[in-house]
Amino acid sequence: MHMQRIQRAHFIHSLRGIVPLAALAAATLTPLTASADDAPNPCAALKRIVAAAPTGFSQLTPDDGKGVAQPYGSDAQCGATQGSYTCSWTPSGGAGSSTTALQAVAADIASCLPDATHDVNSPARQHFYIGPRDSRTQITAMPAGASKLKLVVSGKGK
Repeated sequence: MHMQRIQRAHFIHSLRGIVPLAALAAATLTPLTASADDAPNPCAALKRIVAAAPTGFSQLTPDDGKGVAQPYGSDAQCGATQGSYTCSWTPSGGAGSSTTALQAVAADIASCLPDATHDVNSPARQHFYIGPRDSRTQITAMPAGASKLKLVVSGKGK
């Protein structure tokens, strides 16, 4: 009888170590739930910005461009000026170096805007354009200083 109590106590003690481990494993295997509104969507932001080019970007707000930067940095500053829309941000987290983040932004542009022509692909500049020469929308991503990236979309406003 005494031996059974010792074995039982040992079994319960070993379970105390397994239960937290099992809970941790279950927590890591459970997918995180995120609504569609929570996930950064660079395509929606890029398409909205490019669509605004013919009217001079006047209908865009500073928040309209943040979706382009959100996968790569959280401090995006965006805004429209005469004939262009500009965003700049500091790459952070999984974005890696500015060069890696610049390549990732270029990949987003290429995949989100399949009609865009990618005519400059360098570590210092990524350039795309959409449309005929007389009404072309230009999309340029480049480093801005030592630690920031900049996206400029310009076009012929009316």
